[in-house]
Amino acid sequence: MKNFLITSLITFILTLNVNAGTDGENNLSKSAKPVKDCFESLNRATFSLNQGLDKIIFKPVAKGYRSLPSPVRTGTSNVLVNLSSLITIPNNILQGEFKTAGVNTGRFVINTTAGILGIFNVAKKIGFSKYEKEDYGQTLGVWGVGAGCYLVLPVLGPSTVRDTTGSFINVLGGDPWYNASTHGNNEYLNKSDYVTTKILTGIDFRAKNLESIDNLEKNSMDFYASVRSLYLQDRQKKIANRNATIEIMYEGDWEEIESK
Repeated sequence: MKNFLITSLITFILTLNVNAGTDGENNLSKSAKPVKDCFESLNRATFSLNQGLDKIIFKPVAKGYRSLPSPVRTGTSNVLVNLSSLITIPNNILQGEFKTAGVNTGRFVINTTAGILGIFNVAKKIGFSKYEKEDYGQTLGVWGVGAGCYLVLPVLGPSTVRDTTGSFINVLGGDPWYNASTHGNNEYLNKSDYVTTKILTGIDFRAKNLESIDNLEKNSMDFYASVRSLYLQDRQKKIANRNATIEIMYEGDWEEIESK
């Protein structure tokens, strides 16, 4: 029953999404035309809520995290990136990138074993290619599903109907981290583990970009519009598998935000 409800929900959202993408204005992966901000009033209200939470909770926590020794922060970041491979690899396969899936699988095995759960990025040191994250939203875009309307999610921040659907697959569609061994006995990492890693990733990201985000907010005539533009540009580049130099807010997979 649970799987049926989840499938029905995702199908419903995708149906709305494809319809939105057929008007020639929302299909980001195909036409690169502007994505509609259909819920702008609600989005702006949610954006303001997120800003408030950031000032009260996330920014102070990020400052405390930044005060930790550099090796601790680097190791934490490496572990989180290593775990993200468990989302990236299946999406490499779904996008037909079988060679990349093989490389990322090798990277995950090496870093999980020789790198002690990913604390040390051994694969990078021995010459593995640069790691690029993939997610279900990107896969849907590669498959031709339109972006749909722009959304701002509470806490999580910028998204689209398509990318939110991809998040549902992670959170609702069973064990999101797949068959990952936690104690050598093939236990599954459950949803609480997934949520914990998302929170830690967000804190790690915020700590890396304290000044950049402050500068972006200070220098933007409309901070909301600036973040929206950065997010949509970044998603377009990632879906097209081009080198993305602009990263997205609150998603946790960017290293440094451009604040020009």
